[in-house]
Amino acid sequence: MHATQAVTALSALGQETRLALFRLLVERGPDGLPAGVIAERLGIPPSSLTFHLQHLHRAGLVTQRRLHRQLIYAADYAAMNGLVLYLTDNCCGRGSAAQACVSACAPAGAASLVPRDTAA
Repeated sequence: MHATQAVTALSALGQETRLALFRLLVERGPDGLPAGVIAERLGIPPSSLTFHLQHLHRAGLVTQRRLHRQLIYAADYAAMNGLVLYLTDNCCGRGSAAQACVSACAPAGAASLVPRDTAA
């Protein structure tokens, strides 16, 4: 992920409704949810939901697919993980001193964020 992509993703998530929407989709899993169900669960009008979904879609954080007459939206986990990795890439310098702060840099269960071997 590049800085521009990270800024776009963070900007999209920097609004309360979009953050709640993204968290709902992350919680739901890769199957996603139909737009109507999302609107109902978040208690927002469909027109507002469309605006927020398109913002997240343009930022690359959600996927959209058609299933018969419904649009199904799901979190893009690769994009989400890429953003987290981008934000934590140089946590604690990722050099030899990084071993001392692994637990501070890696959230519980985030094995992919364990410091990489930086020896050259």
